[in-house]
Amino acid sequence: MTNGKTDKAKGAANKAAGKVKEAAGKATGSTETEAKGKAQQAKGDLQKGKGEVKDKLKK
Repeated sequence: MTNGKTDKAKGAANKAAGKVKEAAGKATGSTETEAKGKAQQAKGDLQKGKGEVKDKLKK
C-alpha cells in the first residue's frame, strides 16, 4: 500500500503529463490526445486527493 506522499507525487506527475498531452493534442488538432490528457489530469487530481486523505488519517 502506498503512503500519502507517494500518492501525491504520482498525482502531480500524472497531472503534469496530462497537461503536456493535452497541449500536444491541441497543437496537432488531435481531439483524442487532448481528451486523453484531460483524463490523465483528472486521474492525477484523484491520486493527490487520495494522498491527502491518507495523510489526514495518519494524524
